[in-house]
Amino acid sequence: MSFLSRMVRALPLILLAFGSFSTSAADFQEGRDYVKVPGIPEAKSGIVREFFSYNCPHCYHKDPLMQQTAALLKGKLDFERTPVGAGRPSWILSQEAYYLAQKFRITDQVHGNIFNRIHEKHQAFDRPQQLKDFFLAQGVNEQELNQTLGSADSKLALANYDTQTQLSGIRGVPSLLVNGKYLITSQSSDPKELAALVLYLNQEAP
Repeated sequence: MSFLSRMVRALPLILLAFGSFSTSAADFQEGRDYVKVPGIPEAKSGIVREFFSYNCPHCYHKDPLMQQTAALLKGKLDFERTPVGAGRPSWILSQEAYYLAQKFRITDQVHGNIFNRIHEKHQAFDRPQQLKDFFLAQGVNEQELNQTLGSADSKLALANYDTQTQLSGIRGVPSLLVNGKYLITSQSSDPKELAALVLYLNQEAP
């Protein structure tokens, strides 16, 4: 086999190597791609947490990126979310919507539906009854829903969301926090680059 033939056959591997290098650890810079923050104590290592609000237009538009990044991290880290209330009544109801979705284990089913309801149909949650109607339409048992809406457990969960937000050091939403210590500030819209950064920070702060 000629030298030229060997080079042609090796070209895909060479390109792959350069593609991997483009998101290597050497390319990540503190202050540009991430900052260290006092943050929050996580129950374990290997957690990347998204702070978001269903009411936030930027969160809505960034959700596909977040979901693609989470898919790339599956099996490597846990991807968790903290809904932000920001002291706004409709945002607080959306916090409870996320809590209910988690409680009844239908987050994957309703996550996109809630975003679409608010940003496509322009029907933000303004009253608890709207939350109830929405989750009944998703097939949640009415008796169980009545017991959960506005319950002590629900209020505690929302208080925990607020505490996490206050301690996190985030500057806006959506934001990603790795292991409660590193706040991602990269503006990349490439899920592969974002996932590589998360994995790098997980090694830096296990």
